[in-house]
Amino acid sequence: MMPSKKEKVLVLLDAHAILHRAFHALPSFTSPTGEPTGALYGFLSMFLKIISELKPDYLVACYDLPEPTFRHIAYEKYKAQRPKMDRELIPQIGKSKEILGFFGVPIYEKAGFEADDVLATIVAQVKKEKELKTIIVTGDLDTLQLVQSGVGVYAMKKGIKEAVLYDTEAVKKRFGFSPKMLPDFKGLRGDPSDNIIGIPGIGEKTAEILIQNFGSLDNIYKKLSKDEESFKKAGITPRIINLLKENKEEAFFSKELAETRGDVPISFSFSGSAWLLDFDAEKIKNFFQENGFRSLLARLPSEVTGPKRKTDTGEGLLSEEQKEELKVAFWLLDSRRVNPSLDDIFNFTKTDSIEDVKKILWQAIKKDNLENLFLNIEMPLIRILSEMSEKGFLLDIPYLKKLSVEYHKKLEKIQSDIWKLAGEEFNINSPKQLSEVLFQKMGISSKGVRRTGQGTLSTRFSELEKIKEAHPIVKEIFLHRELAKLTSTYIDNLPNLTDAESKIHTVFNQTGTVTGRLSSSEPNMQNIPTRTSLGKVVRCAFVAPKGWKIVSFDYSQIELRVAASLSGDKKLKEAFLRGDDIHTKVASEVFNVPFEKVDREMRRRAKIINFGIIYGMGINSLKKNLECSKEEAETFYNEYFSDFSGMGKYMEDTKEKVRENGFAETLFGRRRYLPEIKSPIIFIRKEAERMAINAPIQGTAADIMKIAMVRVDELIKKKFPKSVKMILQVHDELLFEVKDDIIKKATRSIKEEMEKEDSLDAPILVDVLIGDNWGNIK
Repeated sequence: MMPSKKEKVLVLLDAHAILHRAFHALPSFTSPTGEPTGALYGFLSMFLKIISELKPDYLVACYDLPEPTFRHIAYEKYKAQRPKMDRELIPQIGKSKEILGFFGVPIYEKAGFEADDVLATIVAQVKKEKELKTIIVTGDLDTLQLVQSGVGVYAMKKGIKEAVLYDTEAVKKRFGFSPKMLPDFKGLRGDPSDNIIGIPGIGEKTAEILIQNFGSLDNIYKKLSKDEESFKKAGITPRIINLLKENKEEAFFSKELAETRGDVPISFSFSGSAWLLDFDAEKIKNFFQENGFRSLLARLPSEVTGPKRKTDTGEGLLSEEQKEELKVAFWLLDSRRVNPSLDDIFNFTKTDSIEDVKKILWQAIKKDNLENLFLNIEMPLIRILSEMSEKGFLLDIPYLKKLSVEYHKKLEKIQSDIWKLAGEEFNINSPKQLSEVLFQKMGISSKGVRRTGQGTLSTRFSELEKIKEAHPIVKEIFLHRELAKLTSTYIDNLPNLTDAESKIHTVFNQTGTVTGRLSSSEPNMQNIPTRTSLGKVVRCAFVAPKGWKIVSFDYSQIELRVAASLSGDKKLKEAFLRGDDIHTKVASEVFNVPFEKVDREMRRRAKIINFGIIYGMGINSLKKNLECSKEEAETFYNEYFSDFSGMGKYMEDTKEKVRENGFAETLFGRRRYLPEIKSPIIFIRKEAERMAINAPIQGTAADIMKIAMVRVDELIKKKFPKSVKMILQVHDELLFEVKDDIIKKATRSIKEEMEKEDSLDAPILVDVLIGDNWGNIK
């Protein structure tokens, strides 16, 4: 299906698959500086080959991301048998993105989805374009199901030197049925490469015969229920017929896993995908030379080696703050587009003009009634977060160095204790060795413990939790893991991230979450444990300068107060207005005891129920978190909604509203789009319903925090410009450096400003803690 001269050609690179194939097909080349380049060389060799052979008018690349996808959530063993990505390949993936950037090739990727889903979505979005030929270039055959009129797959074989161009007829010739039947084929036969099980006992040949004779899975099972004799006539044995009957659910589930999704939340742009529209010839040539790819230089397109042409978008004229404004506006319109790039924005708006981009984004913001959020909350935050990052947080490096010595000794001691309990020495960090020691050599019961894709009993935290009371060694393993993570991630690493003044300058990500909350990186301050003694030890390293104090302002139970307000539940609102402890109040109602008779265990359970409900937790999750029977969990669940009926009504009304509108909305108008709430796939729909319940609550809490930051920033600039510094926002907490001599005055003013928000029916309270370091605030 080579395109005619009249047709435009869109080439979609399955970049991840090509890199993986090249990595395993070629020797471990290294650059002049000793860095691994084998996969990168193979990738670029194939890249230049397809440029020459397919002559694209448009070209984009699609990548997998390291995060789990919806398939991993649905099926724990999905791709579980695959070895961990080779360390030598990881940097080459990053470099492949770098060189594609120099060529001006846009990259499409989406957390929660595979590159195959992104490819399927682009195919769906360009389907109506006339005189367009789309060709997917890949290293495997998973995308053959996308082959159709106008869409082909250019798949590598025998390493990376040869390739086959599949059209519909080529797929039929190879499999005996049309491309759209491939997910049905995998539903029957499975797919060992992805650990999709299919129907055990049905192989490739039998699956082909079934589909060739009866068609799709739906048709196979319809025919089986009405005319079993026709299967026998087609040569299907009674054993296979029984396997079909016994494994119907597995077959359809396997098909679901194998089927690509064409509804990934991305927007493809032809204007941003034109081949060699915007490239940097100098950087391309330098990249090839630096990596030792001199043999490939001669294969570069003449446009790159000849005079340069480049479209001026005006991007270079924008300040960093102006770029951030565009990114924030783009993200605010649809928060699924986390951490967008300017390329994402140009692709979406289908224009190369900065002024046109601004106009398009502003019109969309007005259309969705997001002006207040954008102008009065998000826009001021761009400057505030930049200033906070610039101020930094002082680190006590000598304290951490001393701590490092102490904790490495503790790790050695715990390791020794584990070895003694096990009766032998082994690599504690090896899941396979740990599994063998615990379940085979020590004979600890594995009842309820899941297996990995390789068949080994899992030693993940969630699985070891099930046997934590079975033997003292399990708790020692938990302690070793926690200590090892804190030591490597924070105690040993934080000093490497400081400047000359021993300050950490974390990067605040304004567009990094779908909920509207802020996140941070380099380092991620939100991952430092808050409630453990070990976490407190790390926080003690963050200190106040001499003559100053660290002051923490923490919103008390903000999400529960928001939930009470949004739901209008009478009992919850009254409890907050009276100043009752909300967990004690809920315990009193759910366990049917007087308020004053609630004990610590009842309150602990009520706390789990409280937070579980607002995160959309169902009976099974409550059972797990409360560590009780399903019957007990069901009783608590029903009792809660009987006592707090307003919350139950709010949850059902919210789900219905999101189904109707397509998005959840905070009190301040922030939206979270949830098209998955209409998904025919049950687990995806249920997950979207949980998000629909929680998004308005968590998002409103995030809005309240951001509003407080803007107000407090104004307060500081007016009253305390040289004696108060806002330095960190993490979870529901704001941290400041405050001069000793104005602690009382500044603390009172900031607390009042943060509690001012009057949009809720339930009162907002802020807890204030003061200390010389973050770990010892009181």
